Amino acid sequence: MKLTGLHLLLTYRCTLECEHCFVYGSPWQNGVMTIEDVRRILQEAQSLGTVRSIYFEGGEPFLYYATLLRAVDEAFRSGFQVGIVTNAYWATSLADALLWLEPLAGRLSDLSVSSDLFHWSEANARLAENAQEAAVLLNIPAGTIEIAQPEKAEAVEGQLPLGESGVMYRGRAAEKLAHLVAHSPWDSFTTCPYEDLRDPGRLHVDPFGYVYICQGIALGNLFQTPLSQILDSYDPDRHPITGVLLQGGPAELSRRYKLPHAETYADACHACDSLRRLLRERFPEILAPAEIYGISSN
Repeated sequence: MKLTGLHLLLTYRCTLECEHCFVYGSPWQNGVMTIEDVRRILQEAQSLGTVRSIYFEGGEPFLYYATLLRAVDEAFRSGFQVGIVTNAYWATSLADALLWLEPLAGRLSDLSVSSDLFHWSEANARLAENAQEAAVLLNIPAGTIEIAQPEKAEAVEGQLPLGESGVMYRGRAAEKLAHLVAHSPWDSFTTCPYEDLRDPGRLHVDPFGYVYICQGIALGNLFQTPLSQILDSYDPDRHPITGVLLQGGPAELSRRYKLPHAETYADACHACDSLRRLLRERFPEILAPAEIYGISSN
């Protein structure tokens, strides 16, 4: 696996509790990275020699603003292209947005702002506009991430692109939104259409150190095992989850592990998410952490 990007979930906490959230972000979530955690991850990334970009995400990374500023600065000084994903709750006016973003000017290669009807209401659009206008004034490249409402969403593959994209029914979306769309038979989901499970190019690291290839499928824990060792030891075909998905998608998960299943699901993510929940006790260090399944670890 040639890793070119790392996405750091600075926290699972968020100002919002969006129905489409992959990671169950909310004001009540656990998990926050310390600056020492960030430094360790950056060192691991540097040691690989292939990582080019670092993204800070959440939850909402601006909730821990001082840590975010230092983390962005140190990632930039380490030679990485740096990005942030935010809901721009802090951009309550253009003047305020400038205050928040000015310390990041010259260091960010991308500011991605979530702006759609899942984020509060149409009033959130003004926050996104303030953030975007401030970014332009500060010469910070910026764009929006917009997720379409289920009734008009179209299928999307891979990472969500900038612009309007369809819901993938994993995380809270599987719980809250899957019932709103047409379903297909369980045995029709024979591939994983949304992630490259062999060579994804980018991985996520969460506040507990879990390195996951898809939300809730961990390859190891960076706070326990060096990242290089995690990557070297990953055999996609022998991994107890990705290997099964590569062989026959979520339908094969049900067959291989003799799991009960619904007759229909909204999409492959919905089927996979639902079936993995039934396997968590069997693979607690792989189907982790609890927070990403909407379960408190406290």
